[in-house]
Amino acid sequence: MPNPRTSLTVGTVIDCYSIIRLIGSGGFSLIYLAQDEDTQERVVIKEYLPRELAHRGELQQLEISGQEAFDNFSRGKKLFYQEAKALATLRHPNIVNVLTFFLANNTAYLVMRYEPGRNLGSYIKRHKGRLSNNLLVTVFPPVLDALSMIHSHGQLHLDIKPGNIHLRPGGDPLLLDFGAVHQFATSRRGQAAQVVTPGFSPVEQYYSSGYVGPWSDVYAIGASMRACMEGHPPPSAIERHARDKMRSALSLFKKHYPKQLLEVVDWAMEVDPLLRPQDAGSMLNALTEKKVRPGSEISTDSNSRLKSGWGGVK
Repeated sequence: MPNPRTSLTVGTVIDCYSIIRLIGSGGFSLIYLAQDEDTQERVVIKEYLPRELAHRGELQQLEISGQEAFDNFSRGKKLFYQEAKALATLRHPNIVNVLTFFLANNTAYLVMRYEPGRNLGSYIKRHKGRLSNNLLVTVFPPVLDALSMIHSHGQLHLDIKPGNIHLRPGGDPLLLDFGAVHQFATSRRGQAAQVVTPGFSPVEQYYSSGYVGPWSDVYAIGASMRACMEGHPPPSAIERHARDKMRSALSLFKKHYPKQLLEVVDWAMEVDPLLRPQDAGSMLNALTEKKVRPGSEISTDSNSRLKSGWGGVK
């Protein structure tokens, strides 16, 4: 059994920040609301604390048992630093703003600007889907614009899902959690291990032979939009690749959303990577300029394309 994780206690001071309370957690981190003791500004602090590798000992220090766990912890801490480095180079009004990064308690901390609001994943659960068309067209074009900028820097997010989209007042979105971000791979062999979130990750993220790219983030955006309508994650891409039983958004939700919006969602969620919009900018144009999805010049035989290994899996 993995060790239970103990959060930093209220009032603990790390660097120049005083912990107010724990506000979230993931498999590799704990997230706190804190306050800068000098400026009194509120911030969000992300602490690297992988559930299965470390636990908090005396004096708040992290403790790791065994060489293998230590090696895995160290590799993960490097990736955590990579997230901080990536965010420091990505300045966009819809990308979380990193203030600083530091080491303490035998681990690493990422400090971000605090933004009031709510999590899109929680909002979907509370409303059981059927979020309004107005909300969809308020939230996703800015996220796509942020993604387009990320892609223009030669980077991929690779963990887009409603839980990683924060809604500020008025629905202004903020893209979170860049822990899976990495540079475009020059070959499949050189690709790092991929994060997979069932329902939101495309089929190419499941296989070492899969070739991830901007089209992979596009699939996750389409899946996130569909979750806003349906109230739960779509079927996993690996299930769809074996036998696609998922009905199109156009057939399911045509009474509730504009036809053009539903067609874009279905386009983004094609199992075959070559049949999707190839980058965030193309999907954004389709949403905002009401462009018709190309189809006559592209084969719709997605299974044959995937089996051939073109952008998908062998």
